Formats: sequence, C-alpha cells, structure tokens
Amino acid sequence: MSKVIIGIDKSKSYRVYLTITTDMVEKAREVHETTPLASATLGRVLTAAGMMGLMLKNDRDKVTVIFKGEGPAKQILATADSSGNVKGYIANPDVDLPLKENGKLDVGEAIGKGELTVIKDIGLKEPYLGKIALVSGEIAEDLTAYFYISEQQNSSVALGVMIGTDTRIAASGGFIIQMLPDFDEKAVIALEEMLKTIPSVTTMIAEETLKSKGKTEIGILEGLMERVFSTMPDEYKPETISNRDINWLCDCSKARYKRGLMTLNENDLTEMIEEDGGAEVVCQFCKKIYNFDVDELKKIRSEVAGNDNRK
Repeated sequence: MSKVIIGIDKSKSYRVYLTITTDMVEKAREVHETTPLASATLGRVLTAAGMMGLMLKNDRDKVTVIFKGEGPAKQILATADSSGNVKGYIANPDVDLPLKENGKLDVGEAIGKGELTVIKDIGLKEPYLGKIALVSGEIAEDLTAYFYISEQQNSSVALGVMIGTDTRIAASGGFIIQMLPDFDEKAVIALEEMLKTIPSVTTMIAEETLKSKGKTEIGILEGLMERVFSTMPDEYKPETISNRDINWLCDCSKARYKRGLMTLNENDLTEMIEEDGGAEVVCQFCKKIYNFDVDELKKIRSEVAGNDNRK
C-alpha cells in the first residue's frame, strides 16, 4: 500500500499530488521479473497512473495510460481507478540498454519515438481518448506535454524510480502539480524557479525515508512535501488537504476470461478442444494462470452457438 497526499497552496494557485510508491513498484517488479531498466520505465508509468486515477470523480471511473514506442520496451500500459487500485505491464520486461553518459537508466531510448494515449472511462457513452506524439520518451516530460496539449491543463510532472544494487526498488515516487483556474502569475514564476533547483525526486525520497525513524508514512510524505517546496515563498507553499491510498491490485478472474473466450467463434473453440485439449490463459497484468479444460470449453462453445442461433 502506498500513500498519496494532496495539497493546495495558500493562494489557491495550484494543486499538488505527491506520492512514494516504492512498495507498489517493488510488487510490480516481482510480478513481472523486470530488468532494472524495465522496472524504472514501468514504475514511472504506474506511479503517474495511480495519481491520475485519484483525479477522477466517480467510483467506477478508470484511467488507462499507454506509452507505445519504437524502442525495445515496445509498450507500457497502466490502468488505475478512482479508489487507488493500480495495475500495469511492460511488453518487454527484459529490456536492457547501456546507461546514459550521466549514469542514469535510459528510459527515453527504451521507449523511443511513438505515442502516448490516455483513455478515461468516466461513465459516458464513449470513453475520453487523448493522444499525443511522444516528446522525449521520458515519462514525466511526455505526461506534462499531454496535460497541456490534450487537457489544456498547465502541469508539471516529476517521476522517478531508484534501483538498488540487488535490483530491488530502493525508492520510487513522484508528484503532479496542476495550476488552478485563478492562479497567481507570481506562483507560476516561483514554481518554475523551484523546479529548476530541486534534486531528483528519488534522491529526496531516499533521503526523507532514511531519516524517517518513528514517522508514519504520511509523516514521511509531509516531510517530502516540505522539502520539495522549501524554496517557495510562504504564500505559495502547499498545505495538505487530504491523503489517499494507491495499491497494486489486479481484478482479473476466471469469469472475466470466460467472457473473453466467448468472443471467439466456434471453429477457434473447436480447435482448442480437439488440438490443444484445453486452454491456458495468462493475465498480462499479474501473471496469474487460468486453465479451461475440455468440458469447460465445450460448454462455452455451446453457449456461443446458442447466442449465434438467437441472432
């Protein structure tokens, strides 16, 4: 379970979502057995999706964030709901590239040129779909551009994943700052100056966690919030208004995959029965395996045939 704190500055110029997702991203690393580069790439997208899910208003609303590029990572997808449940996958969990000259993992090259798609299912007849060309393949930069281009929302996104020497997740998290309608121009200037000078988000998370003895997770986050905005004038410093949970959770089930099999035609199901002797379905999000034996497939085939006859 990871926490998110939500704050608004005293002048009501901007809102900030800030989170530490080390445990959630470590869970994803374990599930997908990712390389360090894949962990860093997937972890950034999961962290962003988790915060974006909390921006949704209704209980059943969902957001899906898809990075699809020409690089060896191929595709990264994360989906989150308004309750803070997050799941995702990277198409190539074994992606590996040389480090950049500065010693950092090369997330931008792993993704390469491509598209960012955001799908919001908010109960309308058709989901909202926003799509932009990737600016750099660096997740935070592309999401900042997405908010500005597709949602006309001036935002700043910072994301990071630090990998330990044992390839486990040492620190992960980020923040999203979004300007409110009647913002003060001086707040924008102060934020721009702050963003130029702060250390990387993972450096700050690692340092705040290290000195956190006796602190609750919320206490650590509030310390991080204070650290991030320490150079801001008092009237533009954020105050926490609420906190929420985000959590790695896959909602797959055998019933859901049965519905998927029912979209196949009779010939495909017959081939599974006669040639394969059953079907094995693996959830791309959590890697759980669902097996359908011959009798189950015959029953599904009968239901498909019955549905076709009623058309």
